[in-house]
Formats: sequence, C-alpha cells, structure tokens
Amino acid sequence: MSKIGHLVLIDIFKNKIVLIYAIVLLIITWSVFMLEDTSGKGLLTLLNVVLLVVPLMSLLFSTIYLYNSAEFIELLVSQPVKRQQIWLSLYFGLSLSLAGAFVVATIIPLLLFCSLAQALMMTITGFAVTLVFISLGFVASIVSRDKAKGIGIAILMWLYFALLFDGLVLFLLFQFAEYPIEKPMVILSIFSPLDLARINNLMQMDAAALMGYTGAVFKQYFGSGLGLYITGFAMLLWVIVPLFISTRIFKRRDL
Repeated sequence: MSKIGHLVLIDIFKNKIVLIYAIVLLIITWSVFMLEDTSGKGLLTLLNVVLLVVPLMSLLFSTIYLYNSAEFIELLVSQPVKRQQIWLSLYFGLSLSLAGAFVVATIIPLLLFCSLAQALMMTITGFAVTLVFISLGFVASIVSRDKAKGIGIAILMWLYFALLFDGLVLFLLFQFAEYPIEKPMVILSIFSPLDLARINNLMQMDAAALMGYTGAVFKQYFGSGLGLYITGFAMLLWVIVPLFISTRIFKRRDL
C-alpha cells in the first residue's frame, strides 16, 4: 500500500494543484484574521470558508483525479495486487496530500491568532472534512463510468451538504414548529458532516447564539464534552461508510 500511495503522492504534487490550493488557503487564513478586529470573528469567518471551499475542493479534485488515473488504475489491477489495497492506497495518497495542504496552510496563522484549543479544533475540523469529502468523491467516481456524470454527482453532493441540507432542516422546523422536535433535529444533524463540523467548532468556542437550532439543541442535550465525542464518532462514520461502499463496488467492477 505504501508504494502505491507514494506514487500517488508524487503524481499529485507534480501537477501543482495542491500547492496552489495550499497557497490560496494560506492567503485566506491570514486575510480573515488581519481584517477582523477580534480573533473570534476571524475564526468564524474561517469556519465558513472551511465548510464551503474545503469540501468542494476535496470532492472535485478526488473525483477528477480518479477519472484521469483510469489507465494507471487498470495497470495496477492487472498486477498481483489486491483491489482493496489499490483503492485504499489511492485514498491514502489523496487524503495525505489534501489534508496535509490544509494543515500546513492554516496551522501557523491559527496558532498565532487563536488559543491552542481553538486552533487544534479548527485544524482537526478541516482535516476531518477533507477525509469525509474525499471518501464521498470516491463514491461519485465509482458509481459512473462517465466522467461528466461523475463530476456532476460530486457537485450535487456538495450542493446538498453545503446548501440544501440546512434548507431542509429549516423547512421541517417550520412545518412541525408546534411539536417537540428537538431530539429528531439532533438525530437529523448527524446526517450532515458539515453540520457536525460546525457544531464541533462552535461548541469549542462556546458560541451558542451562532450554532443554529441543531447546534444549540445538541449542546443542551449532550453538553460540550459528550457532544464533541458524539460528533467526532459520527464524522468517523462519514469517512468509513462511503469508503467502504466505494471499495466494495471497485472490488466487484469489471474494468
């Protein structure tokens, strides 16, 4: 696995897209802290960027990379190497490059302008969001042989989690406002990795007024300590389950 992952890393760094991504993130991170008058406001602005830009980049880059590497993957499949090992090595290489770019670009400004706990939470959030959406990108690329369709599926995934999911939550909230729906709202928030990432950070910042409805209810029921463990476990499932699904499809697909 390490040899294939190493080859993937070398190939990714050759096209310099990840380097550009890291530079853009670095500029954005420095800018939000320099322009805002408090570190808390800068952290909230950066959180919004992380929840929009990082998922989109992770989804599109991983999906396009897999389609462009189709011949390389076919060559690996013809070798005496297990398909599961090939697929997980590709995931390892993509995750290490994109998540590493995020950490390198943001960690220094975060440590300079924020507390250690806030910096670590934001870094872990970006790292986890990257892993989740690369995993979803693997699903988007394996369910369709057509590149345009696969990229379209990836974009639809991003639109759903970044925009449509919150709209769905608000719709349900208004429709069932007369009923005690606090617990269903907590359960519903688990079905969005971006909501989980937002709640994690805002609980760490203790910004209850900015958590939104699901975040405030989540803290009410679980508190900041238990809530962090629950959201962390849910995020781990968001990494494992899509990757498991895509691996099973890849193992059975006739290339």
